[in-house]
Amino acid sequence: MSPSFFDIVGPVMVGPSSSHTAGAVRLAQLALLIAGRKVVDVEFILYNSFARTYKGHGTDRGLIAGLLGYGVDDERIRDAYEWAEKESLSFKMTLDEKPNNYSPNTVKFVMTLDDEEKLVVVGHSIGGGKVYVSRLNHYNVSLKGEMPTLIMFYKDQPGMIWRVTKVIAEQGVNIASLTCSRGKRGVEAFMSICLDTALYPEQVAEINQISDVYIVRSMDKLSS
Repeated sequence: MSPSFFDIVGPVMVGPSSSHTAGAVRLAQLALLIAGRKVVDVEFILYNSFARTYKGHGTDRGLIAGLLGYGVDDERIRDAYEWAEKESLSFKMTLDEKPNNYSPNTVKFVMTLDDEEKLVVVGHSIGGGKVYVSRLNHYNVSLKGEMPTLIMFYKDQPGMIWRVTKVIAEQGVNIASLTCSRGKRGVEAFMSICLDTALYPEQVAEINQISDVYIVRSMDKLSS
């Protein structure tokens, strides 16, 4: 398969770096999709090259802008600090330069949402504006924002996967992939389902009404 123009030159963006600026914007956009609602407070914990060059390469401004919902080509990125104040986003930048096993451009989002829910997301920028999330709270995940995705937290119990996928099948939506994990048997579990098309809000609400489902998020794919 031949590489696309996007793969060669990266996204149309406010610079200076596709991995450090555009990647930071897209990572924060993906974190915002996962949150599913307004973020009011966040600590950005930066690792490796993100921690070493975050100001010079615009990583800090990109992260703030992405959480505000701005795109990679939005001129407001340059004034992200001022826009955060205008839009009541409280933030803190923390540099963690201890040895770790993370990829070079990694950030941990420690977020508080407008309903006071806490959410921790670990994401990585891998160049050309491409990103992925490897951890959500204490669950290992692989979320790239390339497909509509349903994510949910629920009580671990028999039949839960069947009950959720039944709702999806009744809408006629095809499942591309499904992963689930749990911390401890019979306690909390996590599921992510990548779909060919997004679910209707009615189906998302139906899944949310399933007994012992705690949190449901229906994520559209990241804009290119």
